[in-house]
Amino acid sequence: MERAYNAAQTHEKSQFLALLYELCAGIDEPIQTAGRPRLSMADMVFASAFKVYSTVSSRRFMTDLKDAYARHYLARLPHYNSIISYLEKPELTPYLKQLIELSSLPLKSIEKDFAVDASGFSTATYSRWFSAKYGKEMDQHDWIKVHLMCGVKTNIVTSVEISGAHVHDTNMFAPLVNSTAKHFDVEEVTADKAYSNRANLTVVENKGAKPYIDFRKNTKPTGKVDIWHRMFHYYQMNQAEFYEHYHQRSNVESPFSMIKAKFGGYLRSKTFTAQANEALCKILCHNICCLIQSAYELGTEVTFWSE
Repeated sequence: MERAYNAAQTHEKSQFLALLYELCAGIDEPIQTAGRPRLSMADMVFASAFKVYSTVSSRRFMTDLKDAYARHYLARLPHYNSIISYLEKPELTPYLKQLIELSSLPLKSIEKDFAVDASGFSTATYSRWFSAKYGKEMDQHDWIKVHLMCGVKTNIVTSVEISGAHVHDTNMFAPLVNSTAKHFDVEEVTADKAYSNRANLTVVENKGAKPYIDFRKNTKPTGKVDIWHRMFHYYQMNQAEFYEHYHQRSNVESPFSMIKAKFGGYLRSKTFTAQANEALCKILCHNICCLIQSAYELGTEVTFWSE
């Protein structure tokens, strides 16, 4: 296992570029009807994700980008300002989400159990307010929330949603489950108490899976016999067995830890759209790294655009 890990790490960067290029090669270019010829969306998604992977500023990143251009990963070499401009574009977001989902598919035969959670990413902007308690103006960094669903074995992210800092986690549960269930055979979904409500348990049951979502201390049984009633009864009568399944939820902390340790928990962009796209680039880079690791450790074959 250690030998496989070392091999994956020493070959990661070259294989990252090849896999990212293969992912971007299948992007359908939006139709242009007027204006100056623009840079291709495939090139700009590649450049944006590679820039985030490099963890350096746009100007210092140009050396790496020129090397990628020399190796024919790009049709045209974009200016560093173009990368910043494209991150500001809302039309970039669906392409990034599509590639995140696509990059998870090579592991669909391995992942059957999934976990859901959210985490904040700090931004360069500030919130300021006057504190009556301290009698002075206070400030703090703003942040955005990344909500994701991941496989508990390989830490691959199968679906992701981006929201503002104060959106409640439970609102993002159904979109994450629905998106993952389109491509994966979901057997179990685990989540913490923040997601504990009847609607979320029903969403999981409707996908043919079993929800292991922890219950709040003040939860009481109801007369209605449904998935909530059955899981609460199971929770009360078989807590040890319930928690054996539920504790797989802790695996969702690993992707967040891996992403922030490798690509940073701080977003350089100034606007919400650019911050969301930058966060999605981090998730995409994480997925590609997981594929490389799985190829060496599990012998998985990585192919895209087969579905």
